[in-house]
Amino acid sequence: MSARSGILAGGNWIVDKLKVVDFYPQQDALANILAQSEGNGGSPFNILMDLAHMKVGIPLAGVGLIGRDRDGEWTRHQCASHGVDTTQLRTTDMAPTSYTDVMTVKSTGRRTFFHQRGANALLDVADFDFTKTRARLFHLGYLLLLDRLDSPDEEFGTAAARVLRNASAAGLKTSLDVVSEDSQRFASLVLPALKQVDYALLNDFEAERTTGLSIRRDGEIDPAALEKACRQLLDAGVREWVVLHFPEGAAAMGRDGKLVTVSSVALPSEEIIGTVGAGDAFAAGVLFGLHENAPIETALTYGTCVAAACLRGIGTSDAVRPLAECLKLREKFGANAPLR
Repeated sequence: MSARSGILAGGNWIVDKLKVVDFYPQQDALANILAQSEGNGGSPFNILMDLAHMKVGIPLAGVGLIGRDRDGEWTRHQCASHGVDTTQLRTTDMAPTSYTDVMTVKSTGRRTFFHQRGANALLDVADFDFTKTRARLFHLGYLLLLDRLDSPDEEFGTAAARVLRNASAAGLKTSLDVVSEDSQRFASLVLPALKQVDYALLNDFEAERTTGLSIRRDGEIDPAALEKACRQLLDAGVREWVVLHFPEGAAAMGRDGKLVTVSSVALPSEEIIGTVGAGDAFAAGVLFGLHENAPIETALTYGTCVAAACLRGIGTSDAVRPLAECLKLREKFGANAPLR
């Protein structure tokens, strides 16, 4: 049997419908759309497109549900043109392809989101067949935004945890990401899944909601609290690495209990066009590093540099370039101050 290689990503498949408006109107009022475009959205779609743009040379595949509609056809076309295997990206007649209307005010760059959960809400345990993949790593995202996978499971806590357990049992490394929902559901939905993953990727907000700890003090990252949060997430069951990211950089902790940090790229403000997709771009860089068994500091560097590239575009993946070019951004602009 051949060695495993590649990344399989599953979860939310979303079409982002980006609209630039002259101002955000009061209810019942009118605003003008100045420009519009479409882009990939959702954890697996974003990560796989980012990896394709990074030219990493490993097999890429997706699993999920889309509708039998124009947005579903557009999604398949994007995957096909970027070499992403969609054998397990299934089509349903029961719901439309999920989409998000993203309204961006031209003068301020501030964004408002209107989300249609669509087919993603129907994605269930039976839609994942890990006997049909030779991928090395399976990534699932976003928890808290997948209705059936967020539902209770008597044995594993949640259906998502069962999916991750099935992937592990089939011989894949597993990782997860969550959505930054302003709710109190994190502990009940995220903690069961942490017991079934090798890698957990969260931002500072998500880590705070999952652990109940405040990672920031006076608006800045508190290194002691950051370390404590990482250790608490490891204690929750993560097998190899807890990875946290935030605008200032990223941190990781493994089973040795040592905190590893990398500062973000010091992009000048005029280089930053938009922040949408930056978290998934970071995940793409880190997951590639983990796939290649790179040192964790190298994986974090990949993540921060790919995220920096993403910030230079309006969409989620349009500004991501081959990995070598992303890494040159750190050489060109330097890094922000160390976290500790």
